Amino acid sequence: MSLLLMLTAFLTAGRILPLSQSPKQAEVIIVLSGGPGRVEEAAKLYNAGYAPYMILSNAKESTSASGDMLQTALALGIPQDAILTENEAESTYQNVEFTLPIMKEHGFTSAIVVSSDFHMRRVKILFDRVYKKSGIELTYIGSDSGYHAGRWWRDRYSRETTFNEYVKMIGNAFGYNGPEAKDVLNQIKAWFR
Repeated sequence: MSLLLMLTAFLTAGRILPLSQSPKQAEVIIVLSGGPGRVEEAAKLYNAGYAPYMILSNAKESTSASGDMLQTALALGIPQDAILTENEAESTYQNVEFTLPIMKEHGFTSAIVVSSDFHMRRVKILFDRVYKKSGIELTYIGSDSGYHAGRWWRDRYSRETTFNEYVKMIGNAFGYNGPEAKDVLNQIKAWFR
């Protein structure tokens, strides 16, 4: 029985990570730094009229051939006056933590959160924790990253991504957030090399 449970957990581990809801009207799109395709996905949502503003968290991070997140958004035709930025976040937790004051400052009560598909389960857990009593309604949209959720063990990128996300989720559950969590992840990865 325990072997069957372990096999099931192994086979479904990748499928648990992605989370994407149907987009719905919001006041702003929050784009988290850390991966290609996120700003592009947010631009599609913006251009489809789902929200009139965009918050780029850690906007100075390079994400495409166009440059950093802000330069990428501008290159995709998002007007400068529709973009709000923060430039301090160094982790997913800080993306979440540092966008909340911006949301409150502008009186936003709803947002679409965009990050990479594999990242969205952890993103939702962190937003649910930090935004818990804010009254802000959130919708989660994952951008395609090339992650293979159904057969995550078949390619190196998907294996490493799955491992990293689970280690980070466990770390976040034990209170490791921000840059110190990345240090712990690197120590754990070193054990397996």
